[in-house]
Amino acid sequence: MFLKSISLFNYKNFSEVDFEFDAKINCFVGKNGIGKTNILDAIYHLANGKSYFNPLAVQNIKHNEEFFVIDGEFEKNGRIEQIISSFKKGQKKILKRNGKVYDKFSDHIGFIPLVIISPADNDLIIEGSETRRKFIDNVISQLDTSYLHELIQYQKVLSQRNALLKYFALNHVFEMDTLSIYNEQLNSLGQPIFEKRKKFIEDFVPIFNKHHQAITDSAETVQLVYESQLHETDTLGLLEQNLGKDRALQYTSVGIHKDDLAFQIDHYPIKKFGSQGQQKSFLIALKLAQFEFVKKQSGEKPILLFDDIFDKLDETRVSKIVAMVNQEEFGQLFISDTHPERTEHIVKTTHQSYKIFSL
Repeated sequence: MFLKSISLFNYKNFSEVDFEFDAKINCFVGKNGIGKTNILDAIYHLANGKSYFNPLAVQNIKHNEEFFVIDGEFEKNGRIEQIISSFKKGQKKILKRNGKVYDKFSDHIGFIPLVIISPADNDLIIEGSETRRKFIDNVISQLDTSYLHELIQYQKVLSQRNALLKYFALNHVFEMDTLSIYNEQLNSLGQPIFEKRKKFIEDFVPIFNKHHQAITDSAETVQLVYESQLHETDTLGLLEQNLGKDRALQYTSVGIHKDDLAFQIDHYPIKKFGSQGQQKSFLIALKLAQFEFVKKQSGEKPILLFDDIFDKLDETRVSKIVAMVNQEEFGQLFISDTHPERTEHIVKTTHQSYKIFSL
């Protein structure tokens, strides 16, 4: 997988800009606020049909403009693939591959394997369980289209069950037969999602541990723990046990939509007990493990985006990451940094082809 060129029109702070890429490592350098991260986000956008930082499409349009267009040309398996993402205020977002509009964005997920490593990943540590569930779902969805379909269907049924619980409360009625239909559907959809998440974590943890040990010289012991109510019983049992609670709350309080992924250092929450450097190493190991997992499962080298990752990392950890990058298992890389000299010094040590774009 290789990105050959990208054009941005009215995307975030850019009116119109084009970039061509012929090197393995591509670096965007310049002061804060100049748009380095926005270019990486545009690449992410083409792979996932949305921004990594601003999921609301309208927030990605340049101020005082009505639309944006991102146009990218990729080389995949010896073929040229043109991907265009565009959005106009008041209309639906459009995603096209080689001129053909996708009916469903979900059909595009996984076509361009890509991993981003960014300071925004810190949300995985500090935010609630939904952010970590999205991480799991994003990795599995890149490799399993049926998983994404199951997840979309589960969310639809969940919304319908929640609406029914609200209806019961507002109208002072209760129909167990109607509720049972949704319970059965949540059970049949939730179980395969749980099984796939469980299998993913089992396969993912050893890869994560390997990368974390490489970055930290095995100086720290960390854990990734999949927390789910379905370890104890199935969805149907959970819903029956919590019927009274759900009726009082007027929403579904149990199920796979409550799953979490615990981030731990020495079996304590890294959010509370990990230093800034330890947290950053944890997250980089997590994303490098995502890269390797996707590569192994798909047989393709994902594009890797490094957004300002050299900030807050000591030189030893940076050199460990660079040593990994120097290995042939990595494909095309995109890096953003505020220090041109630091960036060039780092990429020179990889002995790979590189190009520096000064913004």
